[in-house]
Amino acid sequence: MMHLVLEGRVELQRAQLDGRPIVQQRAGPGDIMAEASLHSDQYHCDAVAVMPSVIAAITTSSMKRRLGEDAEFARQWSAHLAAEMQKARLRSEILSRKTVAERLNAWLELHEGRLPPRGEWKSLAAEIAVSPEALYREMSRRR
Repeated sequence: MMHLVLEGRVELQRAQLDGRPIVQQRAGPGDIMAEASLHSDQYHCDAVAVMPSVIAAITTSSMKRRLGEDAEFARQWSAHLAAEMQKARLRSEILSRKTVAERLNAWLELHEGRLPPRGEWKSLAAEIAVSPEALYREMSRRR
């Protein structure tokens, strides 16, 4: 299955060796999750609803069939995957930064300088692979 977020926010998370989660994807309304499952027999991440969410499931067999039958749909799918690849590369660049401040600055640049609501800061910390406490200290320094 692949999943389309209709409402809410869902994260794809993978546990690091120390048990802390790293956010692979933050999906909101209109976002497709688990695109890689189209060609995989198992999931490699856990989906975690970080707020009440409504999700639509899409079978991989129906997706493959549609891709084979509808050239325009296949083109749109290709464009979607290219955009997701660009986002993944930007996330990789963020994670290559050494300090919490540098990671937060890069994340803010990617998100037009807007922080998520205060209740989602823990998710932001996981997304930029820092502890929530380190992120909160950095946020406090910026006030």
